Amino acid sequence: MNKGAGQSAVLFEDTPLTLDSGATLAPVTVGYETYGTLNADASNAVLICHALTGDQYVASVHPITGKPGWWERLVGPCKLIDTNKYFVICSNVLGSCLGTTGPWEPNPATGKPWGTSFPVITVRDMVKVQAELVGHLGIERLMMIIGGSMGGMQVQEWLTTYPERLHSAVMLATAPRHTAQNIAFHEVGRQAIMADPNWRDGRYYEHSEKPDKGLAVARMTAHITYLSEDALTAKFGRNLQNREAVTFGFEADFQVESYLRHQGSTFVDRFDANSYLYITRAMDYLDIAARHDGRLADAFKGAAHVRCCVISFTSDWLYPTVENKRIVHALNAAGVPVSFAEIESPFGHDAFLLDVPEMDHMLTGFVTAAARTNGLDPETGEAVHD
Repeated sequence: MNKGAGQSAVLFEDTPLTLDSGATLAPVTVGYETYGTLNADASNAVLICHALTGDQYVASVHPITGKPGWWERLVGPCKLIDTNKYFVICSNVLGSCLGTTGPWEPNPATGKPWGTSFPVITVRDMVKVQAELVGHLGIERLMMIIGGSMGGMQVQEWLTTYPERLHSAVMLATAPRHTAQNIAFHEVGRQAIMADPNWRDGRYYEHSEKPDKGLAVARMTAHITYLSEDALTAKFGRNLQNREAVTFGFEADFQVESYLRHQGSTFVDRFDANSYLYITRAMDYLDIAARHDGRLADAFKGAAHVRCCVISFTSDWLYPTVENKRIVHALNAAGVPVSFAEIESPFGHDAFLLDVPEMDHMLTGFVTAAARTNGLDPETGEAVHD
């Protein structure tokens, strides 16, 4: 279940990765995918950062589900992020379960899966691994980095940790830190997993039964936060599922119940329960401003040369516009050039993954401008030399 079928790299073999917790990891394996061709100057690279339950298969078929890439609508030949012009990279984050080192992988010291003895990680730890991979691929500076939700959190960490390695950055439907409500929803999911008797304190890898029920409930809870009330009402209302009257029982009488159960049951086939614990904890720990005496703008002072774009969506109540604006205000205060738009959409938080023409229009203009200001021919992606 836990290994991707794409490319992989082994990093930090000579010098261990030092995590924010103080723990170290060595080596670190990273599962990743690339699309397109790196130009002669290595100046046309675009790094896409995935969200919590995403993966590296941004524009290729998922090896477990057989479904198309999660952003195939925008990434590919002649698409918005045109792989005929740009070299696109997407890696599975540290702690996840599609080929990158995480709790599912054997601990070199014991030969058995880490489980919950795996060190707790942060979003910045994920970014340290991404930066090492980018260098491994021969790229000193990215033309662009882009991410939505947790992907946008990774972009913020790049802006504060490796700003010299960025030309432009896009953040979609994200936040600079989690609110108490965000943390609360994650804690419900974690407790659902840990309450499953098959979790076995995280040591379930050697058993045939996995904590699937707990993980499914965690996914169902999270999925509600990705949608808006209007979207749920429009799609399901109070419609019954394959019946003409309620059953006066606890089966899935309503379509929305059946939908959530399906989301939960399919999720367990492609994701690891312990990875879910670790990644949600990393998101909860994100607080870039706290490392700068509570001033987010100070975190971005080194990124004054990076062209930025932030997009929020009106119906996103998970990371609402006010949270995205905190990032914009901090970037402005740090002297970072930033474009911002709040886009009308009924789809809730998931809008950044869906067909939203206004978002596409803004991103098209931003990507084209970023290519040109990075010295690329926007028609070919090749470096333009005077």
